[in-house]
Amino acid sequence: MKILNTNVYVGPNTYAHFPVIRHVLDLGVLEEWPTGRLGSEYIESLIKHLPGLHEHGCSYREPGGFVRRMKEDEGTWLGHVMEHVAIELQNVAGSPVTFGRTRSVEGQPGQYTMVFQYLDAEVGRESGQLALSLLHSLLPKDIRPDDAPAEDWDFNEARDDFIRYAQRRAFGPSTASLVRAAEDRNIPWIRLNRQSLVQFGHGKYQQRIQATTTSRTSNIAVELASDKEETNSILRDLGLPVPKQFMVRSARDALRAAQRIGFPVVIKPLAGNHGRGVSINLKTPEEIESAYQKSSEHGRTAVVEGYIEGFDHRLLVVNGELVAAAKRMPGHIVGDGAHTIQQLVDIVNQDPRRGIGHEKVLTRLEFDEQADRLLTKLNFNRNTIPSEGEVVFLRSTANLSTGGTAIDVTDTIHPDNREMAIRTINAIGLDIGGVDFLTRDITESYRDAGGGICEVNAGPGFRMHVAPSEGIPRDVAGPVLEMLFPKDTPSRIPIAAITGTNGKTTTSRMLAHILKMRGFTVGLTSTDGVYIDGQLSVSGDMTGPVSANMILRDPAVDVAVMETARGGMLRSGLGFQKCNVAACLNVSADHLGLKGIDTLEQLAEIKRVPVEIAMDAAVLNADDVHCLQMADYTDAETLCYVTTNSNHPLVKQHIQAGGQAFVLEQGMNGHMITIYDKESHIPLLWTHLIPATIEGKAMHNVQNAMFSAALAYNMNIGLEDIRHGLRTFDATFFQTPGRMNIYSEHPFKVILDYAHNPAAVRAMCDLVKRLEPEGKRIAVLSAPGDRRDEDIFEIANIASSNFDYFICRCDDNRLGRGTDEVAVMIKNKLLESGVAANQIEVIPDEQEATTKALEIAAPGDLILVLSDEIKRSWKQIIYFNAGNRAVETVSKRPVASELPELDQFNIDDEMEIISDERGVRIAREAGD
Repeated sequence: MKILNTNVYVGPNTYAHFPVIRHVLDLGVLEEWPTGRLGSEYIESLIKHLPGLHEHGCSYREPGGFVRRMKEDEGTWLGHVMEHVAIELQNVAGSPVTFGRTRSVEGQPGQYTMVFQYLDAEVGRESGQLALSLLHSLLPKDIRPDDAPAEDWDFNEARDDFIRYAQRRAFGPSTASLVRAAEDRNIPWIRLNRQSLVQFGHGKYQQRIQATTTSRTSNIAVELASDKEETNSILRDLGLPVPKQFMVRSARDALRAAQRIGFPVVIKPLAGNHGRGVSINLKTPEEIESAYQKSSEHGRTAVVEGYIEGFDHRLLVVNGELVAAAKRMPGHIVGDGAHTIQQLVDIVNQDPRRGIGHEKVLTRLEFDEQADRLLTKLNFNRNTIPSEGEVVFLRSTANLSTGGTAIDVTDTIHPDNREMAIRTINAIGLDIGGVDFLTRDITESYRDAGGGICEVNAGPGFRMHVAPSEGIPRDVAGPVLEMLFPKDTPSRIPIAAITGTNGKTTTSRMLAHILKMRGFTVGLTSTDGVYIDGQLSVSGDMTGPVSANMILRDPAVDVAVMETARGGMLRSGLGFQKCNVAACLNVSADHLGLKGIDTLEQLAEIKRVPVEIAMDAAVLNADDVHCLQMADYTDAETLCYVTTNSNHPLVKQHIQAGGQAFVLEQGMNGHMITIYDKESHIPLLWTHLIPATIEGKAMHNVQNAMFSAALAYNMNIGLEDIRHGLRTFDATFFQTPGRMNIYSEHPFKVILDYAHNPAAVRAMCDLVKRLEPEGKRIAVLSAPGDRRDEDIFEIANIASSNFDYFICRCDDNRLGRGTDEVAVMIKNKLLESGVAANQIEVIPDEQEATTKALEIAAPGDLILVLSDEIKRSWKQIIYFNAGNRAVETVSKRPVASELPELDQFNIDDEMEIISDERGVRIAREAGD
């Protein structure tokens, strides 16, 4: 059995609305060996290694269902078994996942698509590899593959290594509790590094945490809390109970300080944490010297302070309120009269709640110099057998990180002690702080029972409160999230997701323009790049989850417009869990035959994903049957149809039922975009007033405008703002590069477009007809080399009746085709469609083909250039024969011939020069 390929989906996808991993498996000869044939020995051995498989319900949806499935007469195939094993391994490692699905690949015997849920992508991938190794290792020798584990392979050892790997990558208890609290409150989160830096919320609403330090935590307060001397001084000045204290830099000074304070004393590093380097109850000069040496391992400067008798308590204050209190016990064992101290430590460490460091709610007990010193004081050693019930401490401090335990005392703390803790944290200036308070009885006021504050902690750990050894677990993470996001405070920015075969980029840019004109700082992802507030941030095809993440992490962005393409969804899923509005513009043949997508129905299933996760509105093309069918899959509050057919029967029914629709209606002055919503009839805008529609002639951009208006309307943008946005958006190169860019400064007209599939070419041909040029119609045609032959032929067939002369070319990247293969295919189809041979020319190179079209054009002609390298082609067009162009008058605005080199105006940054059907002018930024 082999893994042929793998996809890690980071967000909603066609399999699930949460992260999953997809393996395509080839069972090879094991296709003939389902579990029924492998027999009970194989099944029982697998269950022995992973007893948790008994809990898997599988299709029976009850515990034991999967085991029952394996034991049926035929059983089940190993691809399906691998799915369950990968899931169970993650559960063993502390990742509670349940979802999985395995299906055979149609037309490929022995191949399976296996999908399973993950919480951490790398852990998920490792679980798949370990599952494969385990299944191979249990096979009979005669069918065991060559790459199976060696005979001496130890699954238990591999499993433990996997668990340790998973635990190293997992959040610590404090961060994990905050993430769970965010999920409970529907607050999105993004992990920003492999440690504990997490962003809660999106865009401008984001807040960050690093463990339990927040983006609101004062740096001064953290510095103060880290400086034990300054903390002690501030608290003493406020009359709070703190021990007398001196700062020292040598063992001699430490002894002098102890003598001034009076024995016993405590010595600890000035800037230590987690109890490291702390020694308590020191009574002799020898102990002072040893303790100072221990402290100096963590810094030369140490603090000597009076020793306070009592139990160690951690009082947790969040946002000026005490939210939890815990009594902490140093790491210890309890004698039973039979086992040695070493054996008792081993027994304690068998507690599944104990792990290494902060990986679990409790930490393993360890022997070290301090443990041996404490045993020596008792005249014990590791082989001593304590009497039954005798408590033997292995630590002098009660930190959980050194093996201590915690007992919740939140409900019994005295009000004076509660108020004292709050005053302490407020005095230091922390939003989240822990007070280490020593007292014999927390239920009595410190004024009566005595006690004192020994330390103030910035970024205090939560695990003693969320998972105490005894007592009630406390939701201490909740108050933190409520502090960061008070009631009715948003955490999400509005997200619009736009998908479809054609028109995505233009519609996304239109919507972004409307929102920008409204005053929003818009984050836009598109096939051209990532834009923040209209400025290009990253160039390239940025329509996948990586670019979405850029937008959601940017603190300036307050609304996101996500162009969402097929490729990103197929490769990695979506980069966001939910969106407010989603639109599917159309579904037509493009990229079919690639990556397992062979039919329009399969393509529609991919493009349906954003519609499935829309919360507020799903906007669908009622004129496209594949879009129309998506209505059955959305849970959005509003279903909005867009149609250019004012007599659409289904849309009429939808409107009569009070539904929402954007309809193109014929009027006296042309076509009007009209809104129907809850029995309201609202004329929005004449299409000829939208510059991008070329006076209403570019019907594909009329439809794009309708979609952008519908999305804006459902994002609660006012009608006047929508009208203003549409009336100020045009189809210039600098606003929508490669999308119907028209250049009219030559004696002939040139249209540059990125159309690369039959539907897009049909839209451009329709526009050419409507423009009614006086002269010839010249087309520079091509198609991407990775398209199906029938798609390339269809492009030629559509164009054949709409032009007088054809120049057939190839893209720079042939994508597996021959040097002139695509151009020749188009030529042959044109000939087959009845175009005369003298009307066709094959020029494989794009630049040469474009130049040829420009050279043969006469006044009044119209050239359609279907380009792959948009910026290069635009420069060719506007600079063509520039030196010989006549300049009518100096008083007129500059034309291209009068401008310096275009590059100095940052054409690659899409700035400075704006070109429209009237010519070229200079502007300060795109859109002006």
